[in-house]
Formats: sequence, structure tokens, C-alpha cells
Amino acid sequence: MADRLGWVRSTGPAGLPPMVQRSPLQPRSPETRSYQFLVLLGRPAWAYRVELTAVALLVLAWSLLDRVLPGVLAAAVVVAGVAGLRSVAPVRRTAVRLWRRGWVGRRWDAAVRHAGLATINDRVPRIRGMRLTPAGEVLRVRVPAGGTVTALADAAEAIAAVLQVRDVKVTRDAGNAGYAAVIVIRRDPLAATGDLAWPHAAAERLSLWEPVPVGVDENGQPVTVSLPERNLLLGGEPGAGKSVALSQLVATAALDPSCELFLLDGKLVELSRWAPCAQASAGVDVAEAVALLDDLRAEMDARYQVLLGEGRRKVEAGDGLWLRLVVVDELAHYLHGGDRKLTQAFAHSLRDLVSRGRAAGVIVVAATQKPSADVVPTYLRDLFGFRWALRCTTPQASDTVLGQGWASLGCSAADVDATARGVGWLLHEGGQPVRLRSYHLPDAALDVLTARAAVLRGVAGKAAKLATATATATAGTP
Repeated sequence: MADRLGWVRSTGPAGLPPMVQRSPLQPRSPETRSYQFLVLLGRPAWAYRVELTAVALLVLAWSLLDRVLPGVLAAAVVVAGVAGLRSVAPVRRTAVRLWRRGWVGRRWDAAVRHAGLATINDRVPRIRGMRLTPAGEVLRVRVPAGGTVTALADAAEAIAAVLQVRDVKVTRDAGNAGYAAVIVIRRDPLAATGDLAWPHAAAERLSLWEPVPVGVDENGQPVTVSLPERNLLLGGEPGAGKSVALSQLVATAALDPSCELFLLDGKLVELSRWAPCAQASAGVDVAEAVALLDDLRAEMDARYQVLLGEGRRKVEAGDGLWLRLVVVDELAHYLHGGDRKLTQAFAHSLRDLVSRGRAAGVIVVAATQKPSADVVPTYLRDLFGFRWALRCTTPQASDTVLGQGWASLGCSAADVDATARGVGWLLHEGGQPVRLRSYHLPDAALDVLTARAAVLRGVAGKAAKLATATATATAGTP
């Protein structure tokens, strides 16, 4: 059906993608034949311009050499020259990049035309930049006059179908409404076999003031979190990889001698290896945990008095007030695992520490294996700026960690495959959940890290005694 200007979309010649042309109801345009010629020959020629240019250069080189050398020898020299250029890594990488961009560009052009994104003057969204990733490509796309990024995003599913890829994600450029970042996902790097080694596993010393690498996203890019002035809630069902994910944060703090570590271990065994590096720790006794939190709150208030006296608003790196990382494992135990008055006191103390501790250099990382609304109340969850949801049993459980509504938007840890240990969603600096796979720290690597941290903190003897006592107790267990 023609629009008010008499333009219609029609099937392209010889099965090519749709083009825009004059309606048959309108007077025949004199440029119709030339336009069809452009569609049949000009458009493909432009699409294959890199390959055609390369062929033209080879023919030109052969024709010039053929004037001074026999034909076969001239061809041999050209072939040798191509082989020589191919052996030069920068040249080879450039050639592959140009070919890949041309290949992606041709398929992109067909996809957006089939999706009906050609404008009234037959202009389509064009690729202005491309970056290869382990998952596929990240494209910088310019929408034509008359087009919108919203229309491009709405057509993402149709574009993905034509490209025959896993998914296409479109994000509008925050600074220019005419541009969009388009992520073409051809494969899932998070489903790759083999564990991802933590980049800091060999580090002799770390700083919690620096971003902590925690995994890789769907594009194969490293994901980091900056913990100062932030708190993190980590949730997932048993076996989802919560302990390993938590270990990365604890290991970073332990390898930072200017960071004080406080541990609350509701299962006794998850954080036990880091106990020698901690300033204080609590086990299953809820009253002991409440006392530890109350001590931290008192010290927090004292810090604010120091900041007030110095005319400062918050703790900063190098000011003599060390960061304090408070790790709570098995949050459900402390919130619902004993005397009601004690659990309420724990919830009150933890909430106060999370809500007021950031500027005082207090960082709270809490983890639970039962991410449900009755375990993690919203008044506490919403105080955590960062939230990390590993595999959950239901979308509601995922929303308990990430926040209400994210599952309905496609960010649900309930969709994580049961065999994909360490895969989940992280809501952090960007304000948008990122699907990632956590790095892995095996027990052998953790043993090395704890020993290194103990030496760094000057508590190697304490660590050795604890390890010996643990080994003896284990050996004596029938």
C-alpha cells in the first residue's frame, strides 16, 4: 500500500532485499530503470568493494609485470608477493579485519532491509565501526535521516533471524540519538568448557581501592567491581558457584595489608581459611555476630567523629583510615536462624552498618543460598548498591537479589543452565545487569593465596597453627 507520498516497499529484483520505489499508482519515475540497475549492480559492487579492489590491484600488478616478464613468471611473482604480504602479521590482521567487516556489512545490509528499516529514500542503518569479541561483534551503527534507534531496537529479533545468530542487542548512544551500539552475539562464551583463572591469582599484593576482576561478560570482556563506598549482595542456590565468587573479593582484601577483614561465617567452613587474616570473626552464634556488628558500628561512629573534626566527608585512599571489609556468609542463618530478638538485633545492626558505613570506609558483602523475600527483606536488599545473582530456582528468587522487575526484562538467574557453574547476573556500576561468568579459584589456588596473605599480614604462624589443628581434627574424625 502506498503512503501519502506515493512510495511503497516492494520485493527486490531476483529475490534481493526489499527496496523503496514509486507506487504503480503514481506516474512512472524516469529514474526507475537506473535505480533498478543500481540495485542489481551498483549495490553489490559497493558491498564487495574491498574484494573487487584487491582483485583489481592484483590484475594491475600482473599486467605491469607481464610487460617485462613472461606471463607465467609474472603470475608467479604476484603469487609470491601475496604470500609474502600474508606472512606479515600486521598486514594479515588488517586484511582479515577488512574482509570481516565487509562480510558483516553485507549481511547487515540485507538484514535491516528485510526487517523493513529502509527509509523513504532507501537509506538503511549503516555500520560506522566494528570491534570483534569472543561472542561475535560490537557494531557502532548510524541510523539514517528519518530512522530511529528505537525502530532498530524493535527490529532486533528480525535482524538476528536474518543474520542467523543467537541474539542482537541494541543500545542507544547516550550522547547522540543518531547512533547505537549493536551487539551481535554469535556464540555464548559463558558456556565454554574449562574454568576461567582469576587474573590476580599470582599477585603478591593487592589493593581493595582498585577494581576487582570478578569474571567475563557475554562479549568476553573482563568485568570488575569497585567496592569502596559500595556494598554487595550475592545470592544463588547451592552449587551455583557462590563460594568461589565470594572468595575473589575476600582474597583481594586479605592481600591488602591496609584493609581490615571481618568475617561472619554462618556455616563455619566457607570462610575458615581466611580466619587468620581477619581482625575478628564470628561463627554460628548469632549473639556473637551481633556483638561483632555492634563493635563495628561503634568504631564507625568514632570514624565519623574523626572525619567531622578534620572537615572531611568520607574516607579516602592514603588518609590513614583503612578500609574495612565485612563479609557475611549464609545471611539467612543470622536473619532467621535463632532467637527472634537476636535475629532482629542482627538485622538492625547490619542495616545500620550497610546504610551508614560507606563514607566511613566500611564495605559489607553479604551472601545467601536462599534468595527469597522472607530471607532478604527489601528494606535491607535495597541498601546494597551492587547485587550479584547466580543461578536461582525461580525468577522471583532472582528478583530478590537483583531487584523487582529485572526477571521480566530478561535478566533472570533462573534461566542459567544448571551445569553453568559461576554464571549469573551482576548489577553494578552501569545500573544495568550484566550477564557474566565468574572466575574460578580452586582449593589449591586458595591455599596459596591464604598462605601469601598470612605472610603479608605477619600472621603466618597463626595460619599454620590453624591449618594443623584443622588437619588433626579431620584426621581424628571417624
